Amino acid sequence: MDLLLDLDAAPGTTLRRRAEHALREAVRSGRLAVGTRLPSTRALAAQLGVSRGVVVEAYAQLAAEGYLVTRRGGGTTVGGAGAGAGAGAGGAGTGGAGASGGAWAGGGRAGGVGGGAWAGGGRAGAGADGGGAGSGGAGAAGDALGGTDAWGAVLGARRAAAQQVKHDLRPALPALDGFPRAAWLAAVGRVLRTIPDERLGYPDPAGAIELRATLAAYLGRVRGVRAAPDQIVVTSGLRQGLDLLWATLARQGVRRVAVEVPGWRGWRQTSEAAGIESVALDVDASGADVDAIADLGVDAVGISPAHQFPTGAVLSSRRRTLLVEWAQRTGAVIVEDDYDAEFRYDRKPVGSLQGLAPDVVVYGGTASKTLAPAVRLGWLVLPRPLVEPVLDGQRRLGGVPAPIDQLALADLIERGELDRHLRRQRRRYRRQRDALLAALERELPEVEVEGVAAGLHAVLRLPAGAEEEAVLAVAHARGVALDGLGHGRPALVVGYANLTVPAVDRAVAALADAVRAASPRSRPRVRRA
Repeated sequence: MDLLLDLDAAPGTTLRRRAEHALREAVRSGRLAVGTRLPSTRALAAQLGVSRGVVVEAYAQLAAEGYLVTRRGGGTTVGGAGAGAGAGAGGAGTGGAGASGGAWAGGGRAGGVGGGAWAGGGRAGAGADGGGAGSGGAGAAGDALGGTDAWGAVLGARRAAAQQVKHDLRPALPALDGFPRAAWLAAVGRVLRTIPDERLGYPDPAGAIELRATLAAYLGRVRGVRAAPDQIVVTSGLRQGLDLLWATLARQGVRRVAVEVPGWRGWRQTSEAAGIESVALDVDASGADVDAIADLGVDAVGISPAHQFPTGAVLSSRRRTLLVEWAQRTGAVIVEDDYDAEFRYDRKPVGSLQGLAPDVVVYGGTASKTLAPAVRLGWLVLPRPLVEPVLDGQRRLGGVPAPIDQLALADLIERGELDRHLRRQRRRYRRQRDALLAALERELPEVEVEGVAAGLHAVLRLPAGAEEEAVLAVAHARGVALDGLGHGRPALVVGYANLTVPAVDRAVAALADAVRAASPRSRPRVRRA
């Protein structure tokens, strides 16, 4: 199992003392509930990048203090001493912007090849989470197109387009063949054998309480999120959650939102659909340039601080502090997309922004990358003043995911199956990432590679003189599906998660041919960022 601990929170002390402090605070704050099973000493040491002895000694000290309970053969769990001594999850939303008369006072990503998909903000990739056009299912689309004949024509066109793609490097897809079918089937079976008949009626608009309680504990453990179950609203993916959120904020007076550029176009699409104007917020190596946010005249900001899409930048600690202080001072809303935070290879985990300021941050998450986009499950963690207004929208518009799916996900998390699945996928994605880097070194040494320390895609900066659109056109003609950055220096955005290692090698070789055909000059060796 994963456990997010910040060993930098107590500088100037030994690693053991820092580990003790981080564990103690996680228990005292209520982030780790009584009875929560902790990772083995070996597993936690590997996660933190420290020796096993550091964790063994930290566990022993906290067991002596009563914070942990260690049983021979039974592992280590959270004890009762000091548990929830802080404000805890339940008080996360009180005060702050809501109390001060702020923004809530008074109350998919497209597929295709190339074409500057991220200009003005766009997260592409066939079938990725939040693809609104396809979320209604075949029946709904057939009605809109005038019947089954039209829908059949659409399916035929899609199949024909897919056959033209020989090498699919589009981002935003996980390994679809890695979906844990057996574990999911077993979870659904357990749900169907035990669910009472009355639970098969109309679902709770907030989502199944079992899933909300499980998510509150899980997100607290792995992402540092501070929330009680009644602050969580389960949605049919992140986009549907944002539709609900922006509509709510628009009713409460939000008029302008800053969104990352380059970035996911869903920010712009969902906010503007609610009548909220979107304003560009530039992104650099330290994440979104929040130093400029005070001059933009915005009431809200949409941001992916742990792994910015598509650049892979991590919002710096200084900028996190500045952003939170701005929101708390002005009553603005921060909307956090915790994009790809689960998949990291060469850097330490980064906690959620919500954990720093649960009174002003709305946290959004989804199962589209951890499991698959077809699992239409997402969630919003809301400051308390926003819970009922968002639920009002959910009641009016519907869109609550199937309770059986919700309970199946809760079952997977409770049994540790999701943790095991993520560990398998991280190992797989690291192999595929390494294969991509090796293939680029061999086939395309003239490009600069960025954003590969985490996530499921990479940004390839093209050499001087290369034209992004020309490379995309040649690649498309040769059956290589990928996207362009469409912002700043010419670059390509390539996904590698939904490919085998041999397929990565073949795709990069084909891409190299396309790049040289469009811009044949040789360049310096590859650089990793």
